[in-house]
Amino acid sequence: MATYGICRVTCLYGQVQVLGYTISQGHPAQDVFSTYTHSRLTINAVHYSVPEKSKKEVKREARALLRSHLNRDDRCWLMKNFSPLCSIVMLEQLRTSTVNFLVSHPGLSYVFVQESPTFQINSEHLALRSVGIKREKKKNGLRLTESALSAMEELVTVSCEEVDGCPVILVCGSQDVGKSTFNRYLINQLLNSISCVDYLECDLGQTEFTPPGCISLLNITEPILGPPFTHQRTPQKMVYYGKPSCKNNYENYIEIIQYVFSSYKREAPLIVNTMGWVSDKGLLLLIDLIRLLSPSHVVQFSSGRSKYMPNLTPDYVDDMDGLYTKSKSRIRNRGFQLAEFTESLEFADEEKESPVVFTGHKLICVQSDFAFRKTPRNRESHNKVLRDLAVLGYLGQLQPPVPKPLYPLHGLTPYQVPFNAVALRITHADVAPTHILYAVNASWVGLCKILDDVRGYANGPILLAQTPICDCLGFGEGIDMEKRLYHILTPVPPEELRNVNCLLVGAISIPQCVFKSQRGLEGTIPYVTTDYNSKLPGASEKIGARETEETREEKVHPKPKLYRKIN
Repeated sequence: MATYGICRVTCLYGQVQVLGYTISQGHPAQDVFSTYTHSRLTINAVHYSVPEKSKKEVKREARALLRSHLNRDDRCWLMKNFSPLCSIVMLEQLRTSTVNFLVSHPGLSYVFVQESPTFQINSEHLALRSVGIKREKKKNGLRLTESALSAMEELVTVSCEEVDGCPVILVCGSQDVGKSTFNRYLINQLLNSISCVDYLECDLGQTEFTPPGCISLLNITEPILGPPFTHQRTPQKMVYYGKPSCKNNYENYIEIIQYVFSSYKREAPLIVNTMGWVSDKGLLLLIDLIRLLSPSHVVQFSSGRSKYMPNLTPDYVDDMDGLYTKSKSRIRNRGFQLAEFTESLEFADEEKESPVVFTGHKLICVQSDFAFRKTPRNRESHNKVLRDLAVLGYLGQLQPPVPKPLYPLHGLTPYQVPFNAVALRITHADVAPTHILYAVNASWVGLCKILDDVRGYANGPILLAQTPICDCLGFGEGIDMEKRLYHILTPVPPEELRNVNCLLVGAISIPQCVFKSQRGLEGTIPYVTTDYNSKLPGASEKIGARETEETREEKVHPKPKLYRKIN
């Protein structure tokens, strides 16, 4: 059954599967998010083996399982339609503080609920609507190609056998071919058989478990049954790069991946997600990544609508120069050593003694017929919406659990941090020291930990001359000039915040809807003005970009603009 909406799924009898994850009777209920922004999820019955019992015994067992969930009349109706190999699921209405926070912003309710003409209103339609979901046509449900399913089966088998150590699976391909969906499905399939999966995020623009602009390593133990903004999680290791793209700073991108990957302990299979930029320098960067990470398997996606990409066979990778690494022939001829590139890459102590070395990878080609609504013209705006949703999903963690009401962000109490207690760096642009605090004001800030001791300074702010490669523990926002304090709103727990001694500000911004829909305020809305000269140099987010009348009338300003007086 293809569905659209959100609900909690409990399997009362038998087995069902959602996005590759099997939910069996007796398993905990799972929250499922089938949203308008992504492929519709399906709830499929799974064939399962049953012990040899008479039909009467099976029905008696099923009736006993249903007794604590359904009243007598409903049980009787259900048992009339019961067959021994069927599956019975209970769908319940689902509300979470993150979902409530997302839909509280004007224009975002469509993500979970979208009204459309219904020509056949029956009891099933009404029942599903009362839960919060709607049946979709089967053709609209998520479907994987035969090559994708075959690749999945092979990778699950390899991961469970562990003959040659834990596999490192690098997934690559151009934009909009289904890499992220494949990764979620593969994680869920693996979790059916093993307890955890490691995940290395190398796609800055469309991150899976963190806000955008991050490179991170996570250990996944729970299934992924929705889009990224419904499952923001705390990584084992994370660095805030600060931009949704690595263009014009490729070396720093590679160095950060190197730093984060060094924390991988090879105790679980690793899935590596890569960028959709696979042409020109993007392809050369991908070759560097393959050499750096030494994957055991490379899953390469292609489709009839994507740009041509050569098959990344071991021979092809060996014969091609990357941006920073050389081909095998160049190494032989010029004496170049890969160690020069990876000399700072270190594994855990036990791996240094007996490192697992893959002598080339296995290439698995997947042909995709992934259906998407994006075109080259609207892709960037669509991706911007997804990035904003990820930020909102992270901020939703500030809200108290359901059923408590939502609090407006301006009504929450921020942490106060003196200017001289933490270092500060703007990562994405050169900003004059006198304007630094304007750039920080109401900005998205990475809460980081550097090795340098920043204590002992009488005054602040303490400005860093270079952007450090350092651990990022989370994100926040805020400033108070009069008391010389940073005001930080963040879901990071206090015991973690004690380790923060550096704030990084990048090009990732707080969504405009956060500023424009602040509830409970009277008069002028903070950070929003109707008196703004968009002709000033640097006033527009894109030089030469044409602005609409609506954005001229009321504009939430990109940083670092001088739009609020600070005494």
